[in-house]
Amino acid sequence: MGQTPSTAIDPSDRFNILSPAIVSNDGVEFSDELGKARDFTGDLPDDCLAYIFQFLGSGDRKRCSLVCKRWLRVDGGSRYRLSLNAQSEILSSLPSVFSRFDSVAKLALRCDRKSISLDDDALVLISLRCHKLTRLKLRGCREITDHGMVAFAQNCKTLKKLSCGSCMFGAKAINSVLDHCKLLEELSIKRLRGIHDGADPIQPGAAAALSLKSICLKELVNGQSFEPLVIAAKKLKTLKIIRCLGDWDKVLEIIGNEKNDSLTEIHLERLQVSDVGLAAISKCSSIENLHIVKTPECSNIGLTCVAEKCSSLQKLHIDGWRSNRIGDEALIAVAKHCPDLQELVLIGVNATHLSLTAIACSCQKLERLALCGSGTIGDAEMACISAKCVALKKLCIKGCAISDLGIEALAWGCPSLVKIKVKKCRGVSGEVAEWLKERRGSLVVNLDAEVVDGLDASVSDGGIQESGLEFPMMAGQENGADASTNGLGRLSFFRMKLGLFAGRNLVPCAFRRWSNAESSSNETL
Repeated sequence: MGQTPSTAIDPSDRFNILSPAIVSNDGVEFSDELGKARDFTGDLPDDCLAYIFQFLGSGDRKRCSLVCKRWLRVDGGSRYRLSLNAQSEILSSLPSVFSRFDSVAKLALRCDRKSISLDDDALVLISLRCHKLTRLKLRGCREITDHGMVAFAQNCKTLKKLSCGSCMFGAKAINSVLDHCKLLEELSIKRLRGIHDGADPIQPGAAAALSLKSICLKELVNGQSFEPLVIAAKKLKTLKIIRCLGDWDKVLEIIGNEKNDSLTEIHLERLQVSDVGLAAISKCSSIENLHIVKTPECSNIGLTCVAEKCSSLQKLHIDGWRSNRIGDEALIAVAKHCPDLQELVLIGVNATHLSLTAIACSCQKLERLALCGSGTIGDAEMACISAKCVALKKLCIKGCAISDLGIEALAWGCPSLVKIKVKKCRGVSGEVAEWLKERRGSLVVNLDAEVVDGLDASVSDGGIQESGLEFPMMAGQENGADASTNGLGRLSFFRMKLGLFAGRNLVPCAFRRWSNAESSSNETL
């Protein structure tokens, strides 16, 4: 039809970036580089490219490493965290893995129960390759013995954090780490098979006096063997003892007699500890964060002693396990002596408006409050919270005897409140939640109006660390129409028979996520 035929475009030129046009008085001219390909990322220094990679997820980083050899090299050199499936089959691949990722500072080795894990030779190889390693996590590495850990400690003297669980090595391995890793700050031990009755005690080593700040002991048969380490750790800030066998009053008495002023956080969960132990730790007057979880021998006397001597307390979590031994008396003492309290979690504690009024009036900085599994928390207590807690931002009510009237009281009080969660409260209807949202448009209201039998108000150590503000569903709980009536009946029956061991309440986990989110935002600012 008189038209000039078009010229086919070379597929390789489709993504060429054209040079910009140059505008002059005589018209538009194009530079001589028209049509030539150019990689503008080549002008970026490796450090800038590595910084950009840090904002990508794991999958995107893997895809970026396939773009070119330079991106592959930069990605490998800027990977500081690495998690490996620590099965014995990967031993032959370890040299190539750590040749590429030569800057790893945080390493996690996990192996499931049905597989054979990496052994001592693999751990020694890793210690020789990872010169910058500062954190090591071992889970289920049952083939690693004391000999492998001793060699690892000698090669990785810059280690700052060691976390091991379900491993077979014992006191000799831990003592070697404490001797050689003088920068060690955090030590977490869980289900360590080599720590048993008759095992050698854990000696302080050089790390205890120089750098150790956090000790966490979980599910140990002979956790008392760590007593010399805990006592000698003069810079210790955090001590967590969770589900460890034996009588712990004696250990806590020795810790209290040392009067460690640096100790700010103590977490006691499912231990054989009484008011004697609480009176002992009250001598550590700098405590700011205290968790007393499922310790049925602790009562008002012990908590009152802590409140009177630890006036800087900011976070208090109590799971009374419905033993009815901690109540208004101890909470009134907390209100009287701990004016800086910011977070209070009461589970299975029968508090009334008397103690809540005292706390609301005296603790003007209280921002987070959780009341769970208490038959004494009703509409009167909710009215007290609404009228007195002016700084309150987060509120959780679970399994309490409140009604729509108690929720309605929040419409005119708690001016700083940004989120409320109500769960398993039979007297609260869905209509009041919608009404409250209309009254306070900026308030986030999370209401679970379903009635589920077998309330579990227990607390666990959690796992650390998801994101978001929602309270997660309890473990073992089924959702709405998917749960059968017979299934719920059996679940309730077993929970009652097992003494509420089966479930979890993740209210403290949610509070930790709130705290983490706030701290991260502050760091950003």
